[in-house]
Amino acid sequence: MNKNLKIVLIAAVVLSSIAGLYIGINQKITLHLALIRPKLWGLDIPGIKTRLNTGDKVIALTFDACGGKGGSGYDKKLIRFLKKEKVPATLFINARWIDANLKTFMGLAANPLFEIENHGLRHKPLSVSGKSAYGIKGTQSSAEVFDEVDGGGKKILNLTGRKPKYFRSGTAHYDEIALRILKDMGYQAIGFAVNGDLGATASAEGVKANLLSAKPGSIVIMHMNHPEGYTAEGVIKAIPLLKKKGYRFVKLAGSTLK
Repeated sequence: MNKNLKIVLIAAVVLSSIAGLYIGINQKITLHLALIRPKLWGLDIPGIKTRLNTGDKVIALTFDACGGKGGSGYDKKLIRFLKKEKVPATLFINARWIDANLKTFMGLAANPLFEIENHGLRHKPLSVSGKSAYGIKGTQSSAEVFDEVDGGGKKILNLTGRKPKYFRSGTAHYDEIALRILKDMGYQAIGFAVNGDLGATASAEGVKANLLSAKPGSIVIMHMNHPEGYTAEGVIKAIPLLKKKGYRFVKLAGSTLK
């Protein structure tokens, strides 16, 4: 047999085995749920964690980077402030944003102040039946839920060597079947108790007011991919005031969720 042909055939067998393993894992996780129709849908259904399980004055700041057309910007002012003030945060990053900002992503991932978590492959609401949220159509099957979660997670794993532990879907909407798939995949679904920047549409004063409304243990959602918005200005106004109230800031990792 021609040596080059032999190498090609061996490579094909290896790739086929890997693909078969992947399909097997996918089927094992999703097949037993494929015929179950969901009854619940939303931002705060059982299984979504929105708070830390504590009465202490701690807040978990989380920032989404959604990617895609119009969503692949980078709020340098916001991240620069967090670094300067040594404010830790959890960053939920979509695979499309990583592709558009690879160097920046690697810098964030290398900074111990930040925790990198999974925001999916294509930023879709997590549904097994194609439900929509805010005009964005969700995943349409158990298999597509798996691909949305696994695609984002593998992107982060391959670049950082660390498998994410937490997942936030595009729009933070889920149904209960998608949540079961997430759990089978080893992820915890994360929502929020405080919508800090209203999808990066709030004014600076609005962001400030929303942050100041946080209670002990609140998980706050904001965005780091819209530098044209006022998220940074609102955060810069609110953080010193929260510190004066005795609040400190934590990442999700190492925290007990409620």
